[in-house]
Amino acid sequence: MPHAIRLYEIGGPEVLKFERVEVGEPGPGQVRVRHRYIAVNFIDVYHRTGYYPLALPSGLGSDAVGVVEAVGPDVTDIKVGDRVGYMGGPQGAYSDVRVMPAEVLIPLPDGISDRTAATLIMKGMTAQYLFRQVYPLKGGETILYHAAAGGVGLIACQWARALGVTMIGTVSSDEKAAIAKANGCTHTIVTSRENIAERVRELTDGKGVPVVFDSIGKDTLQASLDSLQVRGTLVSNGTSSGPVQIDALTLALKGSIWFTRPAMVHYAKPRSHMLSMAKELFDLVLEGKITSEPKQTFALAEAAEAHRMLESRKTTGATVLVP
Repeated sequence: MPHAIRLYEIGGPEVLKFERVEVGEPGPGQVRVRHRYIAVNFIDVYHRTGYYPLALPSGLGSDAVGVVEAVGPDVTDIKVGDRVGYMGGPQGAYSDVRVMPAEVLIPLPDGISDRTAATLIMKGMTAQYLFRQVYPLKGGETILYHAAAGGVGLIACQWARALGVTMIGTVSSDEKAAIAKANGCTHTIVTSRENIAERVRELTDGKGVPVVFDSIGKDTLQASLDSLQVRGTLVSNGTSSGPVQIDALTLALKGSIWFTRPAMVHYAKPRSHMLSMAKELFDLVLEGKITSEPKQTFALAEAAEAHRMLESRKTTGATVLVP
């Protein structure tokens, strides 16, 4: 009988319960997917802690890779045996097998393994919409990117290098600085001993950067604002340290700053657009411009420990669960 992680209350990692579940047959427009790898993302922590509310009880997770083992009526572009990934649909990716809406599935190309794909679906697509849609980078820019050694960060380092962008990346340790640089980050700022805004000004001859991608939030907000050029853009794409609170006057006083809080759901629809995003990402991987493998692997039953490691910032790159 298959197993899944279930959530009955919000709280710390200890609220994640590993249980047996029943999985039925797919209905119209649905398929049943047997997972091979499940990605752990910080948005899962947001759901577990109630920052992004869930109707409880609930499954958890929205990002996995697997094989289609059954197809329901009215599904025409997915068949049994297809290798697929997804980053949307109802919560419940932390499971052995589940029934999913076919419309959220992304077929995986030959040449990209399931293990690699598990690090790309959410994280790589996030880098795509940040760099190619939210603030389209053309090459030649200098940018500030927070958490450069994280799961999205390491892909972003490589994507920036492929575009000819100079990335200044923040990291929490010298070890993570070395990892970020090895993946294409031009300059690193070790936040435990360097002032972010002062270092950015030094690296840009006092000008600052035109855009900051900030997934940390509360702890880095001031430094992000102080690193921007006049009329620069602050992309707040996460709040791992706590929510961002900012008023319009502050944006004016800091230099008529543009502020945006993007969400993947608004950039990856309709399905045809999602598939074109994935193709751009997969093409870079197949060309060897982006490489990605899990840095931490846990059994599905160890999901709570994976969350502890992620929240304590002891991880680098991508973390996956294996059913």
